[in-house]
Amino acid sequence: MTTPSRPSTETSGAFGERTQGSSEGGEAIRSGDDGPRTVPMRLQRFLARAGAASRRGSEKLMSAGRVTVNGVVVTELGSKVDPLSDEVRLDGEIVVPGDAPAYLALNKPAGYVTTMSDPEGRRTVADLFPSDAPPGLFPVGRLDFDSEGLLLLTTDGDLAHRLMHPRHHVDKTYIACVEGSPDEADLAALRGGIVLEDGPTREAGARVLSEGDGSAEIELVIHEGRKRQVRRMLSAVGHPVTRLQRVAFGAVELGELPLGETRALTDEEVESLKSSGD
Repeated sequence: MTTPSRPSTETSGAFGERTQGSSEGGEAIRSGDDGPRTVPMRLQRFLARAGAASRRGSEKLMSAGRVTVNGVVVTELGSKVDPLSDEVRLDGEIVVPGDAPAYLALNKPAGYVTTMSDPEGRRTVADLFPSDAPPGLFPVGRLDFDSEGLLLLTTDGDLAHRLMHPRHHVDKTYIACVEGSPDEADLAALRGGIVLEDGPTREAGARVLSEGDGSAEIELVIHEGRKRQVRRMLSAVGHPVTRLQRVAFGAVELGELPLGETRALTDEEVESLKSSGD
């Protein structure tokens, strides 16, 4: 493992060799007495390339002391590793770049936090991972503690970053049970964008699915991922949420997946996610 250094197009390697084309996190090959070796890359990039998390998520894993290199906990951001010679572990499991990424759907129950661990001791979605879950599996985005439904899990950090980036506007579909019955003015407001304390929302899809007994069931399709956004939008038009379920993320649908269970995404679903927002 090496310490952070300034990227350049030509540098001296650890043993004095000249290296061509190295960059921040690059993988150029350098030559020496022992034959070709890869140029060390930043640890957070190594983790992201291996699918452990996005780069930012990898930084958080490092800061939390969950990553070791050759048996030593590494928390210094910018530390580098040699992918060919250093042993990197996450939560004790070896991280190997090039492993096929995993893509799963989870039907999250209410009462679980969408984190890998919780300082308050609450149940987390990690408690629902299958026993054969690959190392580095993590949730894509969040579902509120009180919300349920479709949560994507992956080891593909690049895809997770893409899906959560505001630029790509991936549709997320929710079914909300609300107090009262929204009228056309309420639906028009939801569709046109609601002004919240953190700014106006983008246009959304909104329709009433059913009504009765002083309540209604609404389908809401949003393209953002702000904290408790759906609940805040519906409260803003006078219809607080009593139950919230996410039923689709892009082209991936919850379907009949049992509560608390996972399933592997199909190749078609993975490809649809990779092309989302193009």
